[in-house]
Amino acid sequence: MLTGAGVRLTGSGLGCPDWPKCYGGTVPPLDTHAVIEYGNRVLTGFVGLAVIAASVLAWFRRPFRWHLAFFGALLPLGVIGQAILCALVVKYHLAPGLVMSHFILSMLLLDASFALAWCSRYEPGERRASTDRLGVWAVRALIPLGQLTILAGTIATASGPHAGAHEGQLVHRFTFEGTGTLEWVVQRHSAIATVFGLAAIAVWLLLRRPGGDERALRPLTAVIALLALQGAVGGIQWALELPSELVWLHVTLATLTWLTMLWAVATAGRLEPRTQPSGRRPHGLSADRSPHEPARPRRAPASASGAADGSR
Repeated sequence: MLTGAGVRLTGSGLGCPDWPKCYGGTVPPLDTHAVIEYGNRVLTGFVGLAVIAASVLAWFRRPFRWHLAFFGALLPLGVIGQAILCALVVKYHLAPGLVMSHFILSMLLLDASFALAWCSRYEPGERRASTDRLGVWAVRALIPLGQLTILAGTIATASGPHAGAHEGQLVHRFTFEGTGTLEWVVQRHSAIATVFGLAAIAVWLLLRRPGGDERALRPLTAVIALLALQGAVGGIQWALELPSELVWLHVTLATLTWLTMLWAVATAGRLEPRTQPSGRRPHGLSADRSPHEPARPRRAPASASGAADGSR
């Protein structure tokens, strides 16, 4: 993701005018833009090998766990999708919608990778489930706000000066608000990010209430700190007219923020099942036994017991 952002911010998006080769060869010419673009492709190839290995191992793990296999299967499918998108991005000369999709798919792959790594660390039932339903759902509710913030950020980049092409190449940008499109999008992006930050603070305070589950406080603290840093970097880069180095730092911090948000949701954990209403219990369970206890052997009826005693 970070080298992909580097491709765009150095104007190397069309450093190789064809795909998967570069100028018809398997080795790029000694041109800075071509080397940067092709280097990102090579790195993606190594990532592809890693995710294929992770996927195969997840499927053949014993005991088999279906959710690990599911997350593992998503990874190679996502890499194939990335390769197709990469070819389309080059073919259609960095169309902004395609470049945005390229980044968003990377974020989705990050989701699946994190889920696979996290779930692989624990056996089923190893981590205590949470009884703080309000706290857990509040942490989860931050996810769509974070996704919306990232989406607005990609639209801002697609409307600005870093469209991925170097000097002399014609690349389309978003212009739905005319010449003021970039400023219009950046203002909305800043507002959404502010709401995200305030919501994260509110959830942090909620988890600290009496009876709240504080397990997610540490990662949520990191999310709030990263969002504050993001706001500072965003303000500076706008004041300095979007230097590419600061924009790259902004993308890097966005990636770290999203990873930390995933960490917060995972740490908050799963919820303990609701208790059964009074007078109703699952079929086959006695009133004095929980669903996790082994079944007790049934006693023989009194008459049968007496008969058995008599026979002895």
